[in-house]
Amino acid sequence: MSGQSLTDRIAAAQHSMTGSAISKAVCKATTHEVSGPKKKHLDYLIHCTNELNVSIPHLADTLLERTTSNSWIVVFKALITTHHLMMYGNERLMQYLASRNTLFNLNNFLDKAALQGYNMSTFIRRYSRYLNEKAMSYRLAAVDFTKMKRGADGVMRTMNTEKLIKTLPIIQNQLDALLDFQPNSNELTNGVINTAFMLLFKDSIRLFAAYNEGVINMLEKYFDMKKNQCKEALEIYKTFLNRMTKLSEFLKVAERVGIDQGDSPDLTQAPSSLLEALEQHLASLEGRKLKDLSTASRSSTLSSAVSSLSSTGISLSRMEDKTEDNRLQQHKVSQTCPHTVDRFAQFIHTTCQNYSCYALTMTASFFMLFDSFLLFSRYHGYLWTLGDLLKPSPPTQIHSPGAPLHSGKMLPNDLDSSLANLVGKLQWSQLVEKKPTGGSGWQSKTMCTSTNWTHTTHPMAPAPMPVPQMVK
Repeated sequence: MSGQSLTDRIAAAQHSMTGSAISKAVCKATTHEVSGPKKKHLDYLIHCTNELNVSIPHLADTLLERTTSNSWIVVFKALITTHHLMMYGNERLMQYLASRNTLFNLNNFLDKAALQGYNMSTFIRRYSRYLNEKAMSYRLAAVDFTKMKRGADGVMRTMNTEKLIKTLPIIQNQLDALLDFQPNSNELTNGVINTAFMLLFKDSIRLFAAYNEGVINMLEKYFDMKKNQCKEALEIYKTFLNRMTKLSEFLKVAERVGIDQGDSPDLTQAPSSLLEALEQHLASLEGRKLKDLSTASRSSTLSSAVSSLSSTGISLSRMEDKTEDNRLQQHKVSQTCPHTVDRFAQFIHTTCQNYSCYALTMTASFFMLFDSFLLFSRYHGYLWTLGDLLKPSPPTQIHSPGAPLHSGKMLPNDLDSSLANLVGKLQWSQLVEKKPTGGSGWQSKTMCTSTNWTHTTHPMAPAPMPVPQMVK
């Protein structure tokens, strides 16, 4: 049986009746099940962000509305869904979220309904702050640091000095918000927080890689900067060393919960002599007399530091490639399991549209009746026998927000045609013999060895179906 609550089922049915496919997908991605959002719902929402006829404000507002729930599960999954769309969806969504004056206002969120809610509420508040900072970074820099081009000709390596000094603090603030999530391995106890942690882990790799390349560019330009620029650059570099230490602790938690130690990036720090060289250069610009370094010594120290940080960048890129490959492999879901619930929900939606059966009580009755049907059928193997016939194909296009969500072939408009369509695909081949009942003139007769069931599809509308009476 599914872990969805009756509230989740009724809400999904309401969206099916009103024809809001996006609202239905958001509702299904943020159910009360203690597990991460399902891939099929996330994929559909990602596809929606790439469709020009889909309203991005409507999608974003639907996600934000789910964060007003009192359940930590629903709120956490709404944040995860938003983060996933930020990472893999169209940039239009990121642009809209960054343009909002306020995004998530969950600093006082607390779920008192269960003991686990207290612990998870802490991480929800931290997670929401990071997503707010991620959107703010895009608003200030007009770029997503986790998606920018990297390498020798990347954005951060080719940025001029003035813009670089302004951009690196923005990356620092976003990285600080990410590392403030601060989970312990024994606190990652359910599928919801584990999913959020993995998204943060991927962001940390990409974000620090951009941060690292920006620092390399800054160090290469440091000895040619003006006095005020050198002062700011020196503070940025000191902060960078502290952030590298915090990231190492964050990655150790990832190792304990499933990331292989051999796959962890090697965060190689620059030699300590570089910091001394930077401080001495700034002192000389300010007129303070310190030990002078020769040009050759300074050049050697800088070259060694750049080489160490470049090695760190290569290690981060390799780790990013491995995590992305793992994500693609995990997303190759088998198509052998029948999605009978979705097909039955489509039938209910079609029936309700044809016969104006929009009562909420009737919808709840439909789902409770179908739960019993599922339980009985699974025990007798019927669903698995007919799985290949009931299995829908993935959707090929996205309808407008006002159109209902359908996947695969359309179901017939009435129950009789549906059953006839199903029975028409079955072929019976069985030899049946009557048992002798006595008498000298009895002869065994064999029934037809194969009976082909066929049906004819009529284009005419189905006959009116009697509406069941409400049980008092």
